[in-house]
Amino acid sequence: MKAQDYKISAEKFVFHSTGDNLHDKKLDTKPVTYFRDALNRFARNKASLAATVIIVFLVLFAIIGPWLTPYTVAYEDASYAYVLPKNPLFHKLGIPFWDGGQTKEVNKATYEQYRAIQQEIGRDVIMNEPKITESVYMGKTSELYKFRLDTYNAVGVKYVLLDTAQYQALQAYQDEKGVQVILPITDPKQRPEAEQDKTNANIWYQTKLGAGRKTTTVYDNNGNFIPIYLPNDGTDLYTSKMYWEGDTKLYNYAEPKAGDIWNVRVDYREYYIYQHYLAGDGITEPLHILGANNAGKDLFVCLSSGARFSFILAIIVASVNLFVGAIYGSIEGYYGGKIDLIMERIVDLLASIPFMIVITLLKYHFNVSHVIILFISFFLTGWTGMAGRTRMQFYRFKNQEYVLVARTLGARDRRIMFKHIFPNAIGTLITSSVLVIPGVIFSETSLSYLGIINLSTGSMTSVGTLLATGQNYLFTYPHMILWPSLFISLLMLSFNLFGNGLRDAFNPSLRGTEE
Repeated sequence: MKAQDYKISAEKFVFHSTGDNLHDKKLDTKPVTYFRDALNRFARNKASLAATVIIVFLVLFAIIGPWLTPYTVAYEDASYAYVLPKNPLFHKLGIPFWDGGQTKEVNKATYEQYRAIQQEIGRDVIMNEPKITESVYMGKTSELYKFRLDTYNAVGVKYVLLDTAQYQALQAYQDEKGVQVILPITDPKQRPEAEQDKTNANIWYQTKLGAGRKTTTVYDNNGNFIPIYLPNDGTDLYTSKMYWEGDTKLYNYAEPKAGDIWNVRVDYREYYIYQHYLAGDGITEPLHILGANNAGKDLFVCLSSGARFSFILAIIVASVNLFVGAIYGSIEGYYGGKIDLIMERIVDLLASIPFMIVITLLKYHFNVSHVIILFISFFLTGWTGMAGRTRMQFYRFKNQEYVLVARTLGARDRRIMFKHIFPNAIGTLITSSVLVIPGVIFSETSLSYLGIINLSTGSMTSVGTLLATGQNYLFTYPHMILWPSLFISLLMLSFNLFGNGLRDAFNPSLRGTEE
């Protein structure tokens, strides 16, 4: 090629500007920080957002749940054991769901007992018109009554023991509130020998032994119950202390003496309200929004308190593991060499110890609370994983150009480690720490479910304990296991989705891929 071929005509040269100062143009968009970009990418993950809402709900339930009910974990009333979940609105509207009712199918004798309770206390025990069907068994035909039973009102009437002062105070309460708490006492002599016990206060009507020595109800000519109340002769009937020590004789005294024990037959709902009226604890009626367990404990306060303990334990364990593991792993990964070799062998030694062995040794050789045993066990074996992740991140970033520049400019090791390298590893470490929380909760729940760790005390319980208790009543009272199962299922599912979204959001290699 000849030299003249390189000649360019002057017309092809165009000045960019004449007389103006050249400068960079201002950017039209604002710079996006690392965490802001992570938040934007996390917000685009719909599944993770839904999981976040569920986690927030579960955390709020654990925090404020125990304050939303007047009951405490320590409170129990065996008379209201097994009662079903009750929503006052659903109960008032007659919606056959979450209304404290249970569908029952019973024989006529049992149905008549419920009808008798309803008649005496004046509240609905049978919540709807029964459906009557016939059943044939061994050639005999019997009637079955299917209806919804109010599990709260079905408690009916109970016997309670009161001293003279308590009995007089209860009478004063009746007069003050205009309600009837004390009901007439019955005459056991008017019932068959098999029914002459003092435990069932709901039998206030005449019965007899029929064929096969089965108890049947005796009706009057109009088909009504025949009361067996003792006549009111102007004296108060009560039993002396001797009765409860084995003397079965009943005593009538016109003037009771101090120290006498009264055997009082009460409408238990009204007596329940009276007890809490004296205590002043704000309980105005028996109401368990999630039902009650076999001991009569409120499942709402038990579940929320157990969830609160689980979250507190898991967050403390995750925080301590992150703090210790991050420092330990940073030293390993930054210095490497012999220091890394020695420290890594220590980690291998601790990580090789089975978690169950640690729990067992601490449980049987240290006379300390099971809560402390749990924390020590999770800490001894938990921080090693965090140290390993931090070590890998430091090996990944410590030879990057910006680290070499900082070292050349005279930056100290501590500044390089925690100012230049650690911020780049924080995304992975945060994600790992968050995912430790459901793991700790699930492990704690499993240990208490299996009975290895006992976290049930007077003022504390755990989700695992509720699951273990409810398992025995899976087919009879499924609500006892439903709520703790639902809690742990939602927790594990939502944390998995939340962790996936968090991992993708903090992954720097994905930055800008959605644009």
